Order: sequence, then structure tokens, then C-alpha cells
Amino acid sequence: MRFSLSLAYLFTYNLLQFCGHTWIFANMTARFLSFGEDAQAGTFYFVGVMMGVCQLLSLLELFHIADGFEESRLFPRFMQVMERNVLLFLLISLEEFQSKPIVCVQFYLWNILGLLRYPHELFCLTGTPYFKMLWVHQTLSVPVYFLSAVTEGISIVHMLPYWSESEETDSVPLKVPASYIYSPYMLMGWLLLLVLGSGLTVLLLLKERKEILSRWNKKKD
Repeated sequence: MRFSLSLAYLFTYNLLQFCGHTWIFANMTARFLSFGEDAQAGTFYFVGVMMGVCQLLSLLELFHIADGFEESRLFPRFMQVMERNVLLFLLISLEEFQSKPIVCVQFYLWNILGLLRYPHELFCLTGTPYFKMLWVHQTLSVPVYFLSAVTEGISIVHMLPYWSESEETDSVPLKVPASYIYSPYMLMGWLLLLVLGSGLTVLLLLKERKEILSRWNKKKD
């Protein structure tokens, strides 16, 4: 009974994430096809809430791994989840940043990662893993994650002038409730952690890919 309940829970979780990311991706693509580059400015306004829900839910994945519900490396997933949540709620949610084109690019990359992961997870939970989907997930997730980390770094660099100005003038150009959180030093510190953490994450993901594909090939033999 416990196994059945955990299986139903994990299936529901992955299905909700898949539906959420599909809705965001379809909404963004439809707006881009309809309005072209003008659609970039309104990306956060139209899909920001759903993106926030999906990223908050992704925190549960850390407990899935820690509790043994999911077999995966904790550190890479921790880095991916925390990178997105910190960037989304402490940076992209700022009114001064929401209309930047980099937000649209960032959301697309996050959604591609979701659309690579959650269908694969659903197939694994139903007991019918598909090798081509496994290969695509394990192979494409690494470069897409790397590009996502690069755009996250670019986003942080874009905001450095705002926070540097805030410190020099002793004013707060950004409308935030706790301005002391938003300092250029903290921002540069987060950028350094992002570079180190994402570099290690890429190495671990490549190692995980090799191990998973090797196990699959042994099963086939």
C-alpha cells in the first residue's frame, strides 16, 4: 500500500510538472508566433505565476531524492532547483527586470529542461522506460542546463549596474521590501557560486549519464 501511494504521488507530481511546463512553453511559443519580438516584454506577465508554481513545486524533488523515492544524485538537482528559485524570486520577479529579453530566453531553457525530464520520469514510473527518450533526456539535458546556467549568469551581470548605483547613491532604485539583500557584493558572490556549482553539476551529470546508459546497455545484453 505504501509503495502504491508513493507511486501514485510521484506520478501525479511529474504529470503536474509536465502539464505546467507544457502550458508555459505553448503559451510563450504562441505569443512569439503572434507578436514576434514584441512578445518578449510580456513573458513574465503572462507565464510568471505558472513558472513560479512549477519552480516552488520542484523543491519537493530534493525530498524525493533524500527520502529514496527517486534514484538520482542530490547535488546536481539541488543546484538546478536552487539556481532557478533564487533567480526567479529574487531577480526576475523585480519589476525593473521582467521585460528584459533574457527573461524569455531563460524561461524557454527552463521549460525545455522540464519537457526533457518529466515525460521520461512518467515512462519510468509506469514501468515502460523508452531507450530513445532516456538517451535524449540524458544527452540533451547537459548542454541545455549549461546554456541555462550561462543565461543565469548573464542575468546577474545585467543587474550589477542597478545594485552598484544603489550602493553609491545610498538610495534604492529597485522597489524591494528588503533592499539590504540586494547588494552588488552579494550578487557577485552568488555569481561565483553559480560558476563553481554549475561547473561541478555538469561534470556530475555527465558521469550520471555514463552510468545510466551503461546499466541500460548491460540490461539489453
